[in-house]
Amino acid sequence: MSSAGSSPTPSSTAPSSTAEDAPGRTVETIGVVGLGTMGAGIAEVFARHGFAVVGVEVDEAAVARGRGHLEHSTARAVERGKLSEQERDELLGRLTYSTSLKDLTHADLVVEAAVESMGTKKEIFSALDEIVSPDAVLATNTSSLSVTELSSATRHPGRVVGVHFFNPAPVQRLVEVVRTVVTEPRVLDDVASVLDRLGKSPVVCGDKAGFIANALLFGYLNHAVAMFEQRYASREDIDAAMRFGCGYPMGPLALLDLIGLDTAYEILDTMYKQGRDRLHAPAPILKQMVTAGLLGRKSGRGFYSYERPDSPVVVADAATPSADDAPRLRHDIRTVGVVGTGTMAAGIVEVFAKAGYEVTYVGRSEEKNAGVVAQISKNFDRLIAKGRATEEKKAETLARLTGATEREALAEVDLVVEAIAEDLEVKTALFADLDRICKPGAVLATTTSSLPIIACARATSRPQDVVGMHFFNPAPIMKLVEVVSTVATSEEVTETTRALCARLGKVAVSCGDRAGFIVNALLFPYLNDAVKMLEAHYADADDIDLAMKAGCALPMGPFELLDVVGNDVSLAIQKELYLEFREPGFAPAPLLEHLVTAGYLGRKTGRGFRDHTRR
Repeated sequence: MSSAGSSPTPSSTAPSSTAEDAPGRTVETIGVVGLGTMGAGIAEVFARHGFAVVGVEVDEAAVARGRGHLEHSTARAVERGKLSEQERDELLGRLTYSTSLKDLTHADLVVEAAVESMGTKKEIFSALDEIVSPDAVLATNTSSLSVTELSSATRHPGRVVGVHFFNPAPVQRLVEVVRTVVTEPRVLDDVASVLDRLGKSPVVCGDKAGFIANALLFGYLNHAVAMFEQRYASREDIDAAMRFGCGYPMGPLALLDLIGLDTAYEILDTMYKQGRDRLHAPAPILKQMVTAGLLGRKSGRGFYSYERPDSPVVVADAATPSADDAPRLRHDIRTVGVVGTGTMAAGIVEVFAKAGYEVTYVGRSEEKNAGVVAQISKNFDRLIAKGRATEEKKAETLARLTGATEREALAEVDLVVEAIAEDLEVKTALFADLDRICKPGAVLATTTSSLPIIACARATSRPQDVVGMHFFNPAPIMKLVEVVSTVATSEEVTETTRALCARLGKVAVSCGDRAGFIVNALLFPYLNDAVKMLEAHYADADDIDLAMKAGCALPMGPFELLDVVGNDVSLAIQKELYLEFREPGFAPAPLLEHLVTAGYLGRKTGRGFRDHTRR
């Protein structure tokens, strides 16, 4: 666990000379102020692990609601086999309720989980400072407000710390422990010890708006809202792109509906006011939706419409695509050509051949072409060994392949997919040649991930037939294909490409021809922000990765992912995004550029953000 940061260490400013020498405090009684969804979850976590918990709310009605949250949550845990009836009874027996902060006199640790209002929280902390013992720790569960400012409401700011649980608290393992410049080291140690007893994974960070997880998450969410607001892609396609392209558990707009658009707006607004980063300025449509009462699931409508308030069930509304509008093949696609023999090209060949298409692929040599067959055979052998394919299916698929070393072999195919080097000059030269070779009406597609497709289209006399088909690696496994239309692409070609993706068993999303398309335009600024966070010594790579995996349920942390993708590839994409949008916040982090210059490209070179030679 790292406590690195750009602020002075607590020991350099803490007024107490005995704090570090004193033995660790015994923490047995916990106070929780605020028993909404989050507060009740925090109270449950402590009670589940043997602590006596006193929950405080503003009035009896709020206490009843909080008690209801706890009874409902623990009843569900019993139904799911997570608790026995006896364990539930014991858990609930450790909880007492009150409407007075004075009943926290004997609490060793108080966690404030009240409404996200600086004024309200400061009043609570000021009152608690007079009530609890001098040794008690005062913690706030704020997700974005300044812990330092909250601590100023007390006479003992050294005992104030941020303890940011994630929702739902009984399930999520991550807790961000937020230290101020005056938080006593002993307080951090004691809080970490308590969190260990809860089975949580604490990460320590400085007092900066958004801390680790929200600072990275909400920039990404805000960018997705802006993308939707600009009508660059539909809500369904934005969400599907991140789910199927990155393996995220939820798309960004669905996640915002779950969080609550009002909560998201407040967090972004706080982050922007503290950091003045334009990327954190809430997208205008967020404020409009909040003003209109479209808060997400809790109001029954946000980016999506729901069965009723607080329901997770999405229902069709005016923006929902109709089944009658499902894309159809407007061009007859029977034979397919693929240019290239690398990993991506071979994967695309495999995808089409498995779907029953005759595929002609063009490589620079017979040896390169043989490599495609070898890769597809190897993939099949793995599937056969797992019982997911047969020798017959393998033979049928390989029989549909024809390798060639001359592009003229593509003269009669109905679709050509280009999967060569990510070099615009090389690609435009290829498209000019395909224009000469291919029959009229053939669809010409590129699988570029970031280069302008219109430049490829302009190299031909048929720009209306040129489209982007951005497969994700490995193509046989990844479900997503971004179908990218230029200003010149005909609607028939776009619709045909989407329909073709469905026949391949892929999920197609539509977007326009601009750098990054959907996935990379949302993913790489987030990765770049993580590098900037590391560069500022706010937290180390392990803590940042843990925060995003445990706190946001992402399949990989940003630095794990950067080392897999390759820092050189990441830098190239980030540069394209910066040149396209001219957004200062998209400028590549200097640390990323330095690593690439040093040859630390990630796993492929053995070293990137981590040293892979020692693993």
